Order: sequence, then structure tokens, then C-alpha cells
Amino acid sequence: MERVWSAGGVVRVAACTRELTVACPDCGRGSVRVHSRYSRTLADVAAGGRPVLVSLTVRRLFCDAPRCGRRTFAEQVKGLTVRYQRRSPLLQQLVEMAAVLLAGRGGARLLRILKTPLSRTSVLFHLMRMRLPSTVTPRVLGVDDFALYADVYGTLLVDADTRLPIELWAGRDAEQVAGWLRSHPGVQVVCRDGSLVYRQGITDGAPDAVQVSDRFHLWQGLSKRVSDIAAAHRGCLPAAVPEPEPTLPPPTDRSVTADTPARRHAKRLFEAVHAVSDSGRSLSAMARELGLNRRTVAKYARAACWQECVRRIPPRRSTSLDPYLEYLRQRWEEGEHTATVLHQEITAKGYAGHYQRVKMAIAPLRRGMPIATPRERPPSPRQVARWITTAPNRRGLHATEALRRLFDHCPELDRTHDLARQFAAMLDARDAALLPDWLEQLEASRLPALAGLAKALREDHAAVVQGITTPFNSGVNEGRITDLKLQKRIMAGRAGVPLLRQRVILMAHLRRRYP
Repeated sequence: MERVWSAGGVVRVAACTRELTVACPDCGRGSVRVHSRYSRTLADVAAGGRPVLVSLTVRRLFCDAPRCGRRTFAEQVKGLTVRYQRRSPLLQQLVEMAAVLLAGRGGARLLRILKTPLSRTSVLFHLMRMRLPSTVTPRVLGVDDFALYADVYGTLLVDADTRLPIELWAGRDAEQVAGWLRSHPGVQVVCRDGSLVYRQGITDGAPDAVQVSDRFHLWQGLSKRVSDIAAAHRGCLPAAVPEPEPTLPPPTDRSVTADTPARRHAKRLFEAVHAVSDSGRSLSAMARELGLNRRTVAKYARAACWQECVRRIPPRRSTSLDPYLEYLRQRWEEGEHTATVLHQEITAKGYAGHYQRVKMAIAPLRRGMPIATPRERPPSPRQVARWITTAPNRRGLHATEALRRLFDHCPELDRTHDLARQFAAMLDARDAALLPDWLEQLEASRLPALAGLAKALREDHAAVVQGITTPFNSGVNEGRITDLKLQKRIMAGRAGVPLLRQRVILMAHLRRRYP
């Protein structure tokens, strides 16, 4: 190093190479005979928030080996210079990592902050010229699809052992999968969903590989059929709501009702409308005379008393706290008025809500008023399907009671629940011995949705058995696809398949290197 100085906000370094023997890059023979010298300008990582430029004088040397085809060569300084490169290896690695992590515009912004200004197209250029890791044929391969946009899909291949993505392409054709498997022989196990396309492609490309129908997709398919059955029996769903308790008749003495500005306003309008309604004029004429909307005049003219025109506050909707309201009333009457203690007690009984909701629920009791009765709506088909597919020990008290009332009313949903729990037991025990009998029960259930599921599972019986009994699954695929969708959205969905493939594969290896 000969000199270091700062000029124009840039740190400049003047340096030259030492007079050492340098090996020829072709034959490896050392040489000290100098042909000429020239200067190279290299950019390095910023120092103290200022860019760094290195002006390096290097030698061009002769190669005296008689059999070497190279007559002269330029020396390279390890860790500082690379052939045809105007950045130091450290700065080039920084540019490439910014491109992998943030792509075009994001990477350009970061590099500008790091005093290495590059355009977004230059950042993408450096990203696309990076070499991908060499592909090693995996023992366990995961195959799954993902949505690129609208109805256009792509395929992602993942090594289930290393949990790293291998390949990504547009489309989900059987021939593409079969061609990749033929060019990479040695795959022993392939995890996939129930797609007929992937099933055919794996069979053609790797007929000796064991196909595994993923447990998650099996359960997802059953859950979809349960939701369809619940939708078909929508008329039975109100039976899940308990019968409303008889309410006391409203007080006949109107004086006991609190007088409010809204009630006084309704009373005045009622008297004004009925004072002119006896004249036999039309509603429009009365509305013009009173300066009111025609619909308002019609509402007050039809009312028998002014109380009918007062806006009533609807009862609140049901919440997860409702099954525990009676317990809260009982504990309040027993003398326990601390919301924290009451929250702890109902939490031990299965309540999973926040303390604040308990505090707000007992607030009327502190003022000597009753707790408002919720207005419970019938559950939706999706909600009923979620209750049925949830393990009984994980259901709340409200869901358990609602299902009990619903099953007493609808035997079809009760039968669907029994079949779903049988399949869940097979998945938990990893035992497919009862699968043939279970499929026969699906066909005999007289429910078209379950009969269709039984037909689909019979066609893929071997892979379904592997999915139930073996530990192989597509969990790694789903995680990688979630990450892939994140990268796609970061690039605002404008990334083409080559760029997306480059980022997804390189980022996975980068995270492995820097966890």
C-alpha cells in the first residue's frame, strides 16, 4: 500500500503488487519475468460511510514454459481482484446478497445506502448471472404446485431430506415431471398431493419410486366433503342454536321507562303526523306540510303508538364467553366480584378469550343490571365443518353443546362426524388396517360427497396407505411454497419464472448459510 487519501467524499487507496513469483493460470509454472505493468481501479466496501476506490498497479508476466499456449498473463491478488471484475470479491458478494434478498428496486435502495449505487436492472443482472447450486438427486422428493397468477400454475420440487428447493418451472404437466425424473434417476420416495397429473408423471418417470399421498391433503379433502355435506343440510343448522328462554312481558306502565331525547322526538313526530292524518290527504301532501320525508310520515302514520317508532338497540351477538355467562352470574351472587379471579376460573374450564371481555361482561352487574342476553345465530356450514373436523378434546364448550343439539336433529351430520373421527383415528395411530372397511362405510353412507371421496381414494389406494402409515409428508413443500409466494408478492407479482426460480433457490441456500 503506497498511499491513502480522501478526495470528494471518496477514500482512495494507491497500491501495487509485490515482486513475487506468480504461477501461470494454464500450466501452473511460476514466473517473475515482467512483460509490462498497468493500473486497475477496483471498488471496495465503504469505509466510514464513504466509498472506497483502490488504484492497483499489477504486472503482466511472461510464461516461459515451452509447451504452454499462453505467452503472457496478468497476476491476480487473492481476495482483492478477480479476472474482468471491477469490484473486490467482498463488494461483489454484498451486491449479490442484496440482489437475492431484495431483488431489483429493493436491492438498489440498500446498495445506495451502503454507498454502492447500482440501478435496479444492474442488480437483477448480477442476480441472474449467479450460478445455482449443482442438483443432487434426492432420496425423498416433494412435488407440489403453486399459483403464479389467475389460472396459471407452476411446479416446485423440494428435497425432503435437506429441505431445500431443487427446481421450479411454469406449468404442472405430467410430462414435465416425468422428464425430470428420467434425467435424475435414483429417487426412492415421492411425496405429492392427490393430483392425477403428478400421479401419472411420477408413474411414467420413476415407476419404482414409492408414491406418498400427503396426510394434510387427505385430511383437507375430507374436510372439503364435510363442508359440502353441511351446506347441503343448511336447513338443519338452526337446530344447533338453543331454544330462547321466555322473556318477561314489557311493563305496561310507560312512566317507568327512562325518558330520552330520542323518545321525546319520536313522541312529537307521532303526534304531529296523526294530527294531520285525519284530514284524508295523501302521504306526500302531509310530508310537504310537515317538512318530513314521505317514508318517515308513512312509518309514523302506520304506528299504533309512538313507542313503536323508537329505534330499538338490537341484542348483542354471541361470543366465545356466552357459555360461561351463567357461571359468572352464579359466582357474582356468591360474592366473587374480581374480574381477574373470574377470568382465571373460566380459563380453567376451557375459555380461551381475553380478560378484558370478562371485565366488560360483568360491568352491568356492578351497576345492578343483568348481563345482556346474546343473540345467537345459526352456525354457517363452514363453522359446522370446522367443529366436526376438530378433535373433541380441543372443542370449546359452546361447540360441543351446539354439535350435540345438531346431531340429535340431523342423523346425516352425525354419521359424517363418526366417519371423520374414524379417519382421524387412523391418521393418529398411523394404521391403515381399517381403511377398506372405512371406504365401504363411505360408499354406504348415501351421501354423494363421501361416496365421491371413497372413489378417489380407491383409485390412489397404495399412495393413501403410504400417507397414513409412513412418516413421509409434504410439509416441507408447503413451507417452501409459502416462502415462494412471499417472494413473488415482494416483487409485486411481476417476476417471471426464471427470476423467481433464481431467488427461491438461492435464498434457501443463503438462509442455510446464515441462519
